[in-house]
Amino acid sequence: MKQRVLKRAPLNRTITLTNNECKLFKQKLVYLDKKISADKLNNKIISRKIEDVIEFLPEKFVDLLFIDPPYNLNKKFNQVEFKSMRLHEYEEWFESWFLKILKILKETASVYICCDWKSSQVILNVGMKYLQVRNRITWEREKGRGAKKNWKNCSEDIWFFTKSDEYTFNIGEVKLRRKVLAPYRDEAGLPKDWRKSGKENYRDTAPSNIWTDISIPFWSMPENTDHPTQKPEKLLAKIILASTNEGDLVFDPFLGSGTTAVVAKKLQRKFIGIEVDEYYCCLAHKRLKLAVKNKSIQGYNEGVFWERNTLRDQKKK
Repeated sequence: MKQRVLKRAPLNRTITLTNNECKLFKQKLVYLDKKISADKLNNKIISRKIEDVIEFLPEKFVDLLFIDPPYNLNKKFNQVEFKSMRLHEYEEWFESWFLKILKILKETASVYICCDWKSSQVILNVGMKYLQVRNRITWEREKGRGAKKNWKNCSEDIWFFTKSDEYTFNIGEVKLRRKVLAPYRDEAGLPKDWRKSGKENYRDTAPSNIWTDISIPFWSMPENTDHPTQKPEKLLAKIILASTNEGDLVFDPFLGSGTTAVVAKKLQRKFIGIEVDEYYCCLAHKRLKLAVKNKSIQGYNEGVFWERNTLRDQKKK
């Protein structure tokens, strides 16, 4: 279990592991090599490849399947390296295990699959063979370098599927609080679909499939890790609150540094995660430990998601 050691700036809040912490958290990992009941897997992290454990997983026990697979790029994830393929090869690789993992879904389950623009059509092609397509979310990923001869790539897609027509969607749990720049009043002079808070006016709006309120984890944020493709807690909170209820089970077969498990824990859901790299598994366990004392999610407060920077501005007033 190795991780490169970096020199940190004094105010850097990136979560790291000591050697002793690695030894401690490694004892909590599950190396699944036989069939086991769903109850015994609750809130566990399995350190293996998803392709190697599918046969041991129970059937019809998952409420929400969140998949953030390696995109079709050359990318190194600590000790694990993913090589880009021809697009049809990537589609074959994805479908080879995706088809098998569907057995874990309840009939009321929802499925969210992350991808970039190059592989978005691949995910749709495979997903629509076996599930019902509900929507495509596009979210602004503002980090990244600009291109000299192309448009900067600063967005990613998340395809939303369901197993059937009966599924959970809690629209009231995922409203976005926006500033109102031109507040209207009714005939009695009362606010029309907005409310005053401090010196600003706000409206809680229905969630759309365009997300521009997400901040990518960076070095000064307490959720940040060295994982190269870490998803923000706010992004997972939107999905988990919308498509599960308290006590439901969230399954992530590419857990990475543990964001899905951490947010599930903070929101009183159960989780199961699979991650092949032991260091990231241990990092996820450290984040879960930290989540016991700190259940906050940046950008989510008072039961709503705040438009980027509006909550910070509100707290200053």
